[in-house]
Amino acid sequence: MIKKSLITFSLITGCFFTPTKSLQAQTSESEMDAKVEEILAKMTIEEKIGQLNLLNPGGGVATGAVVSDNVQQKIKDGEVGGLFGVAGPEKIKIAQDYAVNDTRLGIPLLIGSDVIHGYKTTFPIPLGTAASWDMEMIKRSAEIAAQEATADGINWNFSPMVDIARDPRWGRIAEGAGEDPYLGSQIAKAMVQGYQGDDLTKENTMIATVKHFALYGASEAGRDYNTTDMSRVKMFNEYLPPYKAAIDAGAGSVMSSFNDIDGVPATGNKWLLTDLLRDRWGFKGFVTSDYTSLNEMIAHGMGDLQAVSALALKAGLDMDMVGEGFLKTLKKSLDEGKVTEEEITTAARRILEAKYKLGLFEDPYKYLDENRPEKDILSEENRAFSRKVAAHSFVLLKKDAGVFPLKKNAKIALIGPLANNKNNMLGTWAPTGDPQLSVPVLEGIKNVAPKAKVSYAQGANITDDAQLAENINVFGPRAEISKTSPEKMLEEALKVAKKSDVIVAVVGEATEMSGEAASRTNLLIPESQKKLIRELAKTGKPMALVLMSGRPLNISEESDMNIDILQVWHPGVEAGNAIADVIFGDYNPSGKITASWPRNVGQVPVYYSMKRTGRPGETEGFEKFKSEYLDLPNSPLYPFGYGLSYTNFEYSDVKASADELKMDGNITLSATITNTGDYDGEEVVQLYIHDKVRSITPPMKQLIGFEKFMLKKGESKTVTFEISAEDLKFYNSSLDYVAEPGEFEFFIAGSSDAEFENTFTLVE
Repeated sequence: MIKKSLITFSLITGCFFTPTKSLQAQTSESEMDAKVEEILAKMTIEEKIGQLNLLNPGGGVATGAVVSDNVQQKIKDGEVGGLFGVAGPEKIKIAQDYAVNDTRLGIPLLIGSDVIHGYKTTFPIPLGTAASWDMEMIKRSAEIAAQEATADGINWNFSPMVDIARDPRWGRIAEGAGEDPYLGSQIAKAMVQGYQGDDLTKENTMIATVKHFALYGASEAGRDYNTTDMSRVKMFNEYLPPYKAAIDAGAGSVMSSFNDIDGVPATGNKWLLTDLLRDRWGFKGFVTSDYTSLNEMIAHGMGDLQAVSALALKAGLDMDMVGEGFLKTLKKSLDEGKVTEEEITTAARRILEAKYKLGLFEDPYKYLDENRPEKDILSEENRAFSRKVAAHSFVLLKKDAGVFPLKKNAKIALIGPLANNKNNMLGTWAPTGDPQLSVPVLEGIKNVAPKAKVSYAQGANITDDAQLAENINVFGPRAEISKTSPEKMLEEALKVAKKSDVIVAVVGEATEMSGEAASRTNLLIPESQKKLIRELAKTGKPMALVLMSGRPLNISEESDMNIDILQVWHPGVEAGNAIADVIFGDYNPSGKITASWPRNVGQVPVYYSMKRTGRPGETEGFEKFKSEYLDLPNSPLYPFGYGLSYTNFEYSDVKASADELKMDGNITLSATITNTGDYDGEEVVQLYIHDKVRSITPPMKQLIGFEKFMLKKGESKTVTFEISAEDLKFYNSSLDYVAEPGEFEFFIAGSSDAEFENTFTLVE
């Protein structure tokens, strides 16, 4: 164990001193400024550039082709400001020792990591946790992730990802909160608060990084790393709000995105990183590139490594992840007058400020207590909370067959390639989790309902396509093709099904069919599994699908079947237990989807807040010369905010407390919700508005409030939302944030798929 002495060695002055007060008391910016300026005054230009260099020594999951070399020597030479891809007190202490003891100034390292949806205790993918609509639960999941990651020596997290995503072809939709800027903003705020807490000097908090700045989720064709192009009005109203919410919540770091904006890659975009982020939004933290995104500006066509490095520094980038463009070229650019010493110093200052805020100058080893991992990581308490979050994230899409909730003594045919498959429970971007510690569905059912008579058959491969399987299996076996023939597996599944009272088929995507570099043009369940589903349906047995995926899928065929469908995303380390909790009714599903599900890929993008055109296609049936398809309705298969329950909720008495809302006043919008079904259950009540006339075209619907609560069967509750002109503001064509007088429609309902029947008027 690393012991913390009351006598501390000053890394900068080389003198021993006795602390007279904690760092928490030293909160004033003037004290931080004085400390950082003292360090900067002692630094050479090479040492300042070294602080801007973030390296990956290898051994972890890399998201690019480059892994840093000769890291030990570079640390000793003062050429490294931070590391990622390394974890564990013992390993990190070795690196920190090099920085503290073997460099001239002894400046400690930042230690970063991608802790996306939990550390060792893995939670559902972010798109799943978002479906809980429970901000306190989401915040607590981030607190637990920070507790575990800091116990393993990590003090800087590359999360949350807050990109708005409206194209399910884009694999990284799994990592975010979905399509809506208001909900996305609430989740961004909760995640930042969970990671950073109220005091970054505590040993169980860490710096949060809001990413990917900006607009990454709008990549053309849903293809990862692709170009993005949109108007400033759309940026400010629909895509930028979650980033700003994270900044307003105090996020200490921002990561630039891979895409270009207005023709300039984000990593070298001065309008984005300085004019907007710092000057307009007042961001005080530091900006890091994404993995080699600085170097990748060469391929974008922005010049050679020296040119793009200078471009990025002048734009406002402070830290270069892995690419070493800053390290290799900034001194030369300085000598040639292409960058200034002030620009280098400013970037170094921001890195040093982050280290100060973490308390690393007071104690470089504060995160390296060797007793913490066993105590704080993968505890029973943490696993229990993961199980709870997972259950709350599931969305009941269909209940036509009335299969769920199952009786605990039921005779069940559990079938499907994901029914007993530990490798696919954690979900994409869970590099710190161990799939072999996860609970598969078969095990979870046995845990929750030991008296149930369960017969299992795999039934099909996740995919029979060998090339697709190879593409999926980059990080290990996720889509294995069985040596047993597909025909034989199907035959075995049908035998099991015919001997049981009910069929539960666990199907969907492997974890790495979504996530980074996992874009898809086909949103169907793989054909190998679709064939299994069709044949099981022909048996006539009551049937339910437990559907796993990292994105909205096209399940139009399955939706037409007389079955139940429970969407469970990729649920995390407690997957099987949580699924069993829900399918046996120990918890009544309450999740609501946060990204619309298309009828087919040709509808993409489809989202609830689309604008009404001059020829709106909103009538029943096809009408020529309207904005409609020949072959499908405009509406999604399942709309944003949709999700069923084992019980039923009725909405009534929707009203406004007044007909008029003054610019400096407020009114309340309310509704009464009654549980009219046979089960206790939670409901997510959602408030939508429509600005009937304004200076720029409005969305058809806009979420501005929600509340989640429990209702016992037969119980009613009146929900009220207090709103003011602030809730009605938008960015106009001049990018001024305004509320304009006029009439507003509103509704309060259980999803975005409802009609406006009430109004109020905003007056001067």
